[in-house]
Amino acid sequence: MHVAIVTPKVTADDGQGRVNLEIVRTLIERGHRATLIASVVDPDVARLPAVRWIQPYGGSLPTQLLSSQVVSRSAQALLRRVRPEVDVVTIDGAVTIADSDVNAVHFVHGAWLRSPFHTRRLRRDAYGAYHGVLTRVHHAQERAAFSRARAVVAVSGRVADELAAIGVPREKIEVIFNGVDVERFRPGAVDRAAIGLPDVPFLALFAGDIKTPRKNLDTVLRAIARSADVHLAVAGSVERSPYPAMARDLGIASRVSFLGFRSDMPALMRAADVFVFPSRYEPCGLVVLESLASGTPVITARSVGGAEVLTGAEGVAIDDPDDDAAIAHALDRYRADDAVRRRAGEHARRLALEHTWSAMAERYVALYERMRRAA
Repeated sequence: MHVAIVTPKVTADDGQGRVNLEIVRTLIERGHRATLIASVVDPDVARLPAVRWIQPYGGSLPTQLLSSQVVSRSAQALLRRVRPEVDVVTIDGAVTIADSDVNAVHFVHGAWLRSPFHTRRLRRDAYGAYHGVLTRVHHAQERAAFSRARAVVAVSGRVADELAAIGVPREKIEVIFNGVDVERFRPGAVDRAAIGLPDVPFLALFAGDIKTPRKNLDTVLRAIARSADVHLAVAGSVERSPYPAMARDLGIASRVSFLGFRSDMPALMRAADVFVFPSRYEPCGLVVLESLASGTPVITARSVGGAEVLTGAEGVAIDDPDDDAAIAHALDRYRADDAVRRRAGEHARRLALEHTWSAMAERYVALYERMRRAA
């Protein structure tokens, strides 16, 4: 089987790119070939004999709007050229508008456009207006791309619902969750002091962009104010962030450690007693799977794509991401009973082992094979 993949990246340093990287590796391991129409490809993959990399024009133009339009048209022309040689065509989202067998969707621009946390609503300036135009353009393109796909893959149940809301027929949608690196993210003992964490009886971890309210650190801080004897570590750049001041105003500054940007997330996950991530808008929360793989119970919200994998034994998914009382209750439950927390961590690790990158890639390749047989 020869598969053409049209995508921005096939690399390990990007969520969507990592999905593509694992798919290509699995295709090659199973004796298939791949043509990659992508701006960036991992050098080791690009050198494989069964891989052909074709780079579209326009990836370095001055604005995202201009670059995306030039790349889209260039990729479409390249795909027309190689189409007679390939058995299956898969496109990532709105990267280009063309007939495809599979469109893999990590983000629905139409849903983001309606979100109260969209940049155009948070910033009433030229920057916000530009992002409003950018999202509208991509929304129009994604609708066209989805209509020309035989099957549409959603990376979470939330994304599947968002696809249905913009008119994609449910019978075309298949959910394939993203994977997690269970070797990099794994349980184990960590010296907290050695990685700049406080040596406290109970440590909760939050990670994400803390410049805007989308990731919902404000609700987590209010929960910490309700919950006694819980210390919170926050991984994320504090530049232009309002939350250190909020922690001071709530009287909990001594129980919140702002760590700044961190690249050692596996160690932080292992060191925490619980991971807290009630994001208000999250198509697919990869950090939820990373927490589970680390054997760390998670407190999240149903607004987080991917939270639907939780059975209740591995953590808590609250109904309302702004319910600080519910988050505080979950924190207190894990703090008060170490045995409950340990069991949840064990269940978390077992669940993560069902969602490895290789298992995810096998599901994609099986779908490609079905598409080829049905053609």
